[in-house]
Amino acid sequence: MTTFFDDFIIDSIDDLKMLIDELGFVPFFENEIEGFSIEEHMAPGHWYNDSTDGFWDAWEWKGPVIRETKCAYGKFLRGKAMYISSKWFPDFANYRRDGYDFDARYEDGLASFGDKELYVLLDANAPILSKPLKKLGNYGTKGKKGFDSSITRLQKQCYVIISDFRYATDKSGNEYGWGIAEYSTPEKFMGKRFINNVYKRTPEESYERLVRHFKKILPGIEDKWIEKMLK
Repeated sequence: MTTFFDDFIIDSIDDLKMLIDELGFVPFFENEIEGFSIEEHMAPGHWYNDSTDGFWDAWEWKGPVIRETKCAYGKFLRGKAMYISSKWFPDFANYRRDGYDFDARYEDGLASFGDKELYVLLDANAPILSKPLKKLGNYGTKGKKGFDSSITRLQKQCYVIISDFRYATDKSGNEYGWGIAEYSTPEKFMGKRFINNVYKRTPEESYERLVRHFKKILPGIEDKWIEKMLK
């Protein structure tokens, strides 16, 4: 299968931002659709296992890309991370949410009490880093269990997104280590552009728009692969 960006090489943060704007959906890691990921299109030296200068650009670009484009980032693709542009995320979220806001989902018995606890806590404190969020909710070895499964499920359902990545700093103010995820809700991070459009259509209408778009950016893709990506 050919993809919309078969020969495209990501050599800068601007290349990545342009790709997100053009495609709308950009998976971070290699997946079942060959060629449809950042990992497969990064220029040499920009991916962690081939970098010789200690800078892993694909990871370090995450925070700036999210902040500057206001795109959604999270575990949207079968448990793997994906960027989704602000233009396409309302339809994607509408379909994944099946037209429900979180309160309605919970009232209809479609969300667990544990997920509701975490969602309410996160929504009240967003944006918030994972560590203080866990502390506020008393998640940990001696506290409540299930943080990782709940936060992943809330991302899959598009009630929660990763709004930034922050780094720990040493005494001199130098950043180090892996970026720490900062969580928010699409409503708070994207604002009116999301709020005014997420339930603008029926979930079925959003699904049809998404299918047409995927067939455009992934020519020749079979319907079964689109269904897998979207469900």
